[in-house]
Amino acid sequence: MTALTTEVVRSTVGLDPSVERALDLLGIFVFAISGGLVAVRKHFDLVGIIALASITALGGGLVRDALLGDTPPPALTNPAYLVVPLVAAAVTFVGHQQIEQRWRRPHLVFDAAGLGLFCVAGTTKALAFGLTGIGAIALGVLTATGGGVMRDVLAGEKPTLFRTETVLYGIPAAIGASAVTLAWHLDFSNAAFAGAVAVGVFALRLFALHYGWHAPRPDGVVDGQPT
Repeated sequence: MTALTTEVVRSTVGLDPSVERALDLLGIFVFAISGGLVAVRKHFDLVGIIALASITALGGGLVRDALLGDTPPPALTNPAYLVVPLVAAAVTFVGHQQIEQRWRRPHLVFDAAGLGLFCVAGTTKALAFGLTGIGAIALGVLTATGGGVMRDVLAGEKPTLFRTETVLYGIPAAIGASAVTLAWHLDFSNAAFAGAVAVGVFALRLFALHYGWHAPRPDGVVDGQPT
């Protein structure tokens, strides 16, 4: 699909292409910071920090674009999509101590921000490419969580998405993706609403972290271990 056609298709969901691109790039930046901070915590060197930051930032979007047939993906054809993770990795490499001092568990804060931004961007693009509501929601969640799953696997950890002891993660993304899809069907999709959904998902994830809200777990399982 050509760049021009992509822009025309995207406009059908009510968001200006520049708004969608801004959501994508901002999501890439915060997710890259999250990946970089995990790399620092794992004592990776500069190359490892760049690699983990880039994979965290671009992984979900690359899978989304491959499934949609939007190839080659914008992440490989638009220099901004490659420069932003490098900038974020540099910021993390130089300023990780200041970031750690300012926020408690900062990699989770940045991850929550990326979750909100990418669930909106991923769902919006899926709707623009003609997916059904359920398909768009699924792809929105995949976009939002895919990079984090890759990050955790490469860092030698069980993915946050699949840990029973993890507070709400995929559910906030699913709620956000559902809200975007409903708004599209009601012809209520606009930049303000998209921003509100992203902030709402971010806030829900932070509240879940603060209050320890979990998804339902099987009977007899506490903190990931059978009782």
